[in-house]
Amino acid sequence: MSSMERQGRKPRADVRRNRAALLEAAQRHFLAYGVDASLEAVANEAGVGAGTLYRHFPTRDALLAAVLQTRFEELVARQADIEQLSDAAEALALWLRAMEAYFSAFSGPPEPLMAAARAPEPDNPLTPSCSNLITATDAYVRAAQAAGHVRLSVHS
Repeated sequence: MSSMERQGRKPRADVRRNRAALLEAAQRHFLAYGVDASLEAVANEAGVGAGTLYRHFPTRDALLAAVLQTRFEELVARQADIEQLSDAAEALALWLRAMEAYFSAFSGPPEPLMAAARAPEPDNPLTPSCSNLITATDAYVRAAQAAGHVRLSVHS
């Protein structure tokens, strides 16, 4: 979050444009080269300098978290539809397919995200995404277990 956003002011149009360009370039590079893609290449493709990239995203994990957040918003939209289902087994199956689509862009869960899931840290920008995904998955598994569709020995 920029200092302008913290102060309640809307960022300038060029700042918003640069951030959007960085996120689009990062998503393309992460898809093509994995989450270890060159941040310099991301900045170049976005048409900005490295300083601009690091002002918006001070760490690789912060950039990855922002890319994942964009994809997470799509997943949340799917979740709203899934929650309308009365069949717990169908809901779990659709949720798992939605998760597969969410992570397929990265050929599976990115290692930084997995590390944040294994050892959540409050200052890690990936921790909220991990917590939300784990909580939702747990809820779908428990509902399917309660309906007798999934063995009780299965854990998410």
